[in-house]
Amino acid sequence: MTHHIGIDVSKDRLDIAVHENGEIFAFRNTTGAFAELVERLRGLNPALIVLEASGGYEQEALLALLAAGLPTALVNPRLTHNFAKAMGYLAKTDRIDAGVLAHFARAVRPKLAAAPSAGQLALSELVNRRQVLVGMLTGEKNRLRLTRTPAARGHIERHIAWLKDQLDDMDGELRALVGRSETWRELDALIESVPGVGVMAAATLLAMLPELGRLNRREIAALVGVAPFNHDSGRHRGTRRISGGRTAVRTVLYMCAVAGLRCNPALRTFYARLKAQGKPSKVALTACIRKLLITLNAIVRDRQPWDAARCEMA
Repeated sequence: MTHHIGIDVSKDRLDIAVHENGEIFAFRNTTGAFAELVERLRGLNPALIVLEASGGYEQEALLALLAAGLPTALVNPRLTHNFAKAMGYLAKTDRIDAGVLAHFARAVRPKLAAAPSAGQLALSELVNRRQVLVGMLTGEKNRLRLTRTPAARGHIERHIAWLKDQLDDMDGELRALVGRSETWRELDALIESVPGVGVMAAATLLAMLPELGRLNRREIAALVGVAPFNHDSGRHRGTRRISGGRTAVRTVLYMCAVAGLRCNPALRTFYARLKAQGKPSKVALTACIRKLLITLNAIVRDRQPWDAARCEMA
């Protein structure tokens, strides 16, 4: 008999529930406990194990389960919270949440997660760290503008210089990491062939959007969060809005689209046409982001670099 299992993750503890027999048990959320956890779960012959994204605390357990070949899915907490409300779960504890996840696994059967390679993990963590440093640099620059005394300004200026040095070093590490993989070098060249897409944007897409080129245009737009969704009821026709998706990828594509309006004639023409139709600037720019993503998806899928005549954004 197979079982559907839910794991509620906290900083120090994993609460595990089995849907079919109601069993609930717990393990410490530490690397040393994962071998025993894997053996315990393997003995249950799991059909599916579900974890929620929990601010990174789930990553080590998820990787251990995937490395052991156990069928595991990582889901958005919003989905499981809505599922709990729909099923009438009103109380909330870690044990109850684990039971909800097990029930969710049995009823919804979400898509299995794919185990990342060591290189993919390294690239993702470097890109994440770079984004943190960029945020710190922006914050320090803003603080410098509001600081008046020489002593405090000196501290901030030295920190800004250090952050810039760190970013330069990290950019070199990212280029070297991408350069060590023949596949990544090919994909990087394809992505950077699009006007407006630079080195760091390409590294971010390689790290945070490995599905690029593997999904159709609607799926990739929904995954990133640039697909407009209807909001209609009866005679009411609401405004279409984008929602969800991968914020970091969407932010990078936004910057690429803004740059593309200056250096990508096809994107500039598409934007101008939408503005001429009376579209607000934000709507037109969001449409440009979606077009850019769809174009990148097609370029990676077909392994053909940017060609202005073939990649007409009309």
